[in-house]
Amino acid sequence: MNKNWFRIGLVSIFLLSLAVRFWGLDRFNTLVFDEVYYAKFGNNYLTHVPFFDGHPPLGKLIIALGIWLGSHVKFLYESVNGLTGSLRSPWDYRWINAFLGSFIPLLNAGIAYQLSSRRSFALIAGLFTAVDGIFIVESRYALINIYIVIFGLLGHWLFLLALNHQKQQRKLFLIISGIAFGCSIATKWNGLFFLAGVYCLWLFAWIWQFIGRKINHHAEETHQQNESPLQKLTQIYAWQIILFLGVIPLIVYSLIWIPHLQLDTKYGFIEVHKQILSFHERLGGNNANVHPYCAAWYKWPLLIRPMAYYYKTAHSINEPLPVLGPDLPANAGKIIYDVHAMGNPFLWWFSVAAMLFLIGMLIVSMVMFLQQKKQFTLPKNFTVDTWIALYLVVNYATNLVPWMRVSRCAFIYHYMTAVVFAFLAIAWFVDQCLRSYHYPLQAIGVSLSIIILVAFVFWLPIYLGLPLTTELYRLRMWFNSWI
Repeated sequence: MNKNWFRIGLVSIFLLSLAVRFWGLDRFNTLVFDEVYYAKFGNNYLTHVPFFDGHPPLGKLIIALGIWLGSHVKFLYESVNGLTGSLRSPWDYRWINAFLGSFIPLLNAGIAYQLSSRRSFALIAGLFTAVDGIFIVESRYALINIYIVIFGLLGHWLFLLALNHQKQQRKLFLIISGIAFGCSIATKWNGLFFLAGVYCLWLFAWIWQFIGRKINHHAEETHQQNESPLQKLTQIYAWQIILFLGVIPLIVYSLIWIPHLQLDTKYGFIEVHKQILSFHERLGGNNANVHPYCAAWYKWPLLIRPMAYYYKTAHSINEPLPVLGPDLPANAGKIIYDVHAMGNPFLWWFSVAAMLFLIGMLIVSMVMFLQQKKQFTLPKNFTVDTWIALYLVVNYATNLVPWMRVSRCAFIYHYMTAVVFAFLAIAWFVDQCLRSYHYPLQAIGVSLSIIILVAFVFWLPIYLGLPLTTELYRLRMWFNSWI
C-alpha cells in the first residue's frame, strides 16, 4: 500500500467518524445521562457559578470552551433549552466532543503504525475503532470519558514516536507525551493507568536487559545491527522518565486546576482532592442496589451489562421527540428512542479473543525459544509481532487490572481505556490473516471484518437514538442484561 492510499484511508476513517458523531447531534433537545452534570458544569465556568465535581476539571473546561465557541459561531440549529443554566442549543455543548472524539480512531491508527510500520494494520485499527458504539455515544454528548482516552492515546503515540527518534527529537516527544498524560489524568484519575502502562514497559525492558546480561553468554546475542524496541526503551534513562513522564504530568495536572480553584474558593488544592476521594468512597458497593447499571470489571469485556443513557417511548414516529415529561404507561409506546452506551458486540468479543491469543503467543514464543537454546537464556531482541503483543497486553492489563480491587459502583464506560488496546489486538490479528498466503486465513480475516462492519450497521440505531419499533428494539437486545 503506497502513501497516497494510506492517506486516503485515514481521511475516509476520519470522515466516517465525523459523520456518525455529528449526524442528528441535536436530536434530543435535553440533557442526556451525565450531561446533567458536565454540560451544566461547563456552563458554570462561563457564568462564574462555583460548583464541586468528583473529577478533575479538564473535561468540563473543554466543554466550556465548546459552549463559548458555539455561542460565538452560530450553528444552523432551531432547538434551544435553558437546562444548563443558560439558553443554549444542544449543539453548543455537544459539538466539541463530537469533533475531538473523531480523532480517537486516528490516534489508534497512529499507535498501530508506530508499533509496526505497517499501513494495513494502522488502517484496520482505525476502522475498527471508528465503528465501535460506546465511543460514538460518548462523543455525541457532553460527557468527559473520551478525553481520558484522547489524551491517553496521544501520550502513547508521542511516546512511541520518541522511541523511534533520537536525541533532541526524542526529548521533545517525551515532553509533549508527558503533557498529554497530565491532561488525561486531569480529566479523571484513571487516566493515570495510561501512564502506568509506559512505566511497566520501561521497567520490563530494563529488568529484561539486566537479567539477560547475567545469564546470557552467547556473543551473537550481544551484538545486533538493528535496535529492538526493548533496547530503545533502555536508552531512556531514569531521570528522563522522572522528569518527562513524572514531573511534567504533575505540573500540567496542577496547572489545569487553577481556573477551577479561582472559581470555587471553598476548597484549596489539597482539600479538594480529599473531598474527591471521599466522594468516590461514598458511592457504595458495586451492585444493582446502588445503581441498576453497576457492573463489575469482569462483566465489561464480554459486554454483559451495557447502559441506556436515554430511553423514551412515543405513540408514533410522527410525534414530537419525547425529551421531557413522564414516560408513557407500560406497553403504550410503540416507538422507542434509545441511546445505548454499548460497544460493537462482535468487535468486543473478537477483541477479547485476540487479546487472549496474544497472551498465548507470548507464552509459546518464550517456551519455543528456551527449547531451541536447550538452556535458560533470554532473547535480547523481540520480533515486531512479539513487541506488539507485549505492548498491547501490558497496556490492556494496566488499564483493567486496577479495577479488580475497586469496590465502588463502576460502569461499562470505565472499560474504555482498556478496550482501545483490545481493538488494536483484533486489528493485528485480522491484518495477519489478510497478509497471509494461506486462503483459509485470508477468509478468516475477511469474515471477521465483515461481521464487525455488519454489526456496526445493525446496532447503529441505538447508538444514534434513532426511532425503532418495539420489535426492532427487542431484535437488538440479545440478552436481558442489555436492557
